[in-house]
This record gives sequence, structure tokens and C-alpha cells, in this order.
Amino acid sequence: MMSAVLGHADLHSRPVRLIAGWRCLRCNTAYEAHRTNPIGCVSCLAQGIHASLRADYSATPSMRVLQAYDRPFSLGEGNTPCTPSPSLARTTDVVQLWIKDESCNPTGSHKDRMSAIGITQALEMGAHTVVLASSGNAALSAARYAQAAGLRCEVAAYDGLPRAYAKLLDEYGAVCHSFADNEGRWAFVRERAQQLGYLALTNYSLPALGSAPLAIEGYKLIAQECIDNAVSPTDVVVPTARGDLAWGIFAGFRELLHAGRIAVLPRIWIVEPFARLSKVLAGAELHATYSGQTAQFSTAGATVTYLQYQAATASLGGAVVVNDAAAHSARDELLALGISAELCAAAAYSAITTLRKEERISASSRVLWLLTANASRDPSFPT
Repeated sequence: MMSAVLGHADLHSRPVRLIAGWRCLRCNTAYEAHRTNPIGCVSCLAQGIHASLRADYSATPSMRVLQAYDRPFSLGEGNTPCTPSPSLARTTDVVQLWIKDESCNPTGSHKDRMSAIGITQALEMGAHTVVLASSGNAALSAARYAQAAGLRCEVAAYDGLPRAYAKLLDEYGAVCHSFADNEGRWAFVRERAQQLGYLALTNYSLPALGSAPLAIEGYKLIAQECIDNAVSPTDVVVPTARGDLAWGIFAGFRELLHAGRIAVLPRIWIVEPFARLSKVLAGAELHATYSGQTAQFSTAGATVTYLQYQAATASLGGAVVVNDAAAHSARDELLALGISAELCAAAAYSAITTLRKEERISASSRVLWLLTANASRDPSFPT
């Protein structure tokens, strides 16, 4: 469980970072703790591979998932419900299915876990502003957390940001900048990140690397919460844009495996609205552009990262494409059962049936479904 909310008097007492340094996700090259490297691993880059860094705890012995800070800033995120659903298990033909409901976080999505650690890092380094590229859950979350911590927030969003999102960002005090494409958004974040006092929370590299490595650490606690509540999945199904959430869950379960808390690493299944990682796993170039159109607002995008590639391959999982028609059908089915899920989360539910039909998982599988946010987070959903 993350710490209690820091009071205003505590905001000037900087949290202590617990990591020993950084290591490359791919080649394990070590980097010093004070070094921040926006281009990821230099060794891999020399080989034409863009791989990000992960926090290194120097094999600190622990029976729990390791955390980046002693006193992370918090608005009460985490410890979200993980509810068994025998009826959905029967429908999808698996022995067990749990719903990890991340819509119960303070701003309504899993992004609060990342924002909590990102804001902690900003406070630690004495930053005055966090900046990110997002037109959805990450933007709303970062803006609210920054406001609570007394920091500024700048958001690089797509043109045509939904009015409801723009209104909330304004209420949270964020400054919003609009761009036509990823290149424009990421160039803006990259420029800001090079200025003193700014911390970038999301990706701004091409080819894409993923979000701030320390911030992604916040997602590892999902694995810990599962084990603490006697939830032991064989398979985890995650809607994915660039892999931050999927990799964080993978990393958390991997730490628990190394600690002897679990016997087998769950397989991570990346759910995407059109083929990106699916093509890479079939032999296509990792850093190519894979364009597509989708109403799955939270998982749109044309890039693949080493984060999601590693989460899928190292766990012996894979990728599943669920198109918009299937996602809408799944969302309607869930709403009829009283379960509200954003479109990409409904796609992840639909993916379970696909995995069973293709016999990539078995009837004896125990599945954890990540419900990342509820249906109100889809701009076109009636409220």
C-alpha cells in the first residue's frame, strides 16, 4: 500500500529515492543513480535498438515488490478492488477471472499510480513543472496530482481534445497545448524536458521508449496487491498503447517470483486495437510505424516499445488484436451486467474469449483482467 497523503507541511521535505541506479531492460548495462538518460540505453542505441532503463535496487532482499521512494506522494491511489467474477469466467470459458478495477483510483484510472511516483520524483528533484504528452487519462491524472502537490502541469494534447477533458484540465490548473500529431507533441515535451525545473512524465522519444522509468515503477504494486489478496493469475490481460502498465505489472510479478512468493510468472497479454506488437512478434521491425484508426482512445498510437515487447515475450505471453466493433460489443455486454469499462478495457475483456478460441490459454487458466477506467472516459460515451 502506498503512503498516506503528504500534508502541505511535508511538501518541502523531499522524499528519499531508494534505488541504487539504473539498468537497461534489454542488455542489463548499469548506469549511475544520479544519471538521467532520455535516450535510454546507450549500449543498445549503438546497435540501433531503443531500450529504456529500469530502476536497479541492487538485489535488495525483500519479500515484497520494491518501491522507488520511502515516502511517495499519494492521493490514496492503489489497493483497488480485485473481484472474482464466476459468471464472466464461465462466459469466457476459464476456471477463474478476476476484475482489477483501476477506475477506483482517485482520478478514475490506473494512471494515478504513475502520477504518484512521477510527482514524488518532481518533488525530490525540486522541479516546478511536470510536462507530458496525453489527451486522456494520463493528462487528467498528472494535472490533478500536480495541483495537489503545488506544482505546475503542462499537457501536450492532440487537436480536438474532448470538451469534457479540456474542462477538467482547466479545473486542475493545467496549461494545455494542442498539436496535430505525436511528432509535434513529443517535440514540445522534449524541449520542455531540457529546461531546468521541468520533469517529463511520458514518452517524448522517437522511436518511442515509454514513460518516465521511475513513474512506471508505480504499476508494480498491482502485482503485490494481487498476491496480498490471494489472487494468483496464470494470465494477465492488459489494454496497451506503449506498454507502461503491462511492463510494470510484469516487473512486479517478476520481483515476486525472484522472492519466492509465486512459483510461475503469469503470462502478459498485450491487447491492441490494431496490429502493432502483433506484427513485431511475427518478425516485423520493432521501431517501425504501425498506423491505424481506432475509437479506443486510450490505446491509440502507431509505435511499439521494448517495454511491451519484453513484457509479452519474457512472460511467454503475446499480443491480441481486438477491433472497435468487438470492443463495442464487449462494452455493451459488460454494461448489461452492470460493469462499466472504457472501450479499450472492454477490448481486453473480449481478448480473453479470443485467447480461448485460439487455444492460447486453456480452460484451466486463471485470468486477471485490467479494467483501466470506466466507460465515462470514452469521449463519445453518453453521460
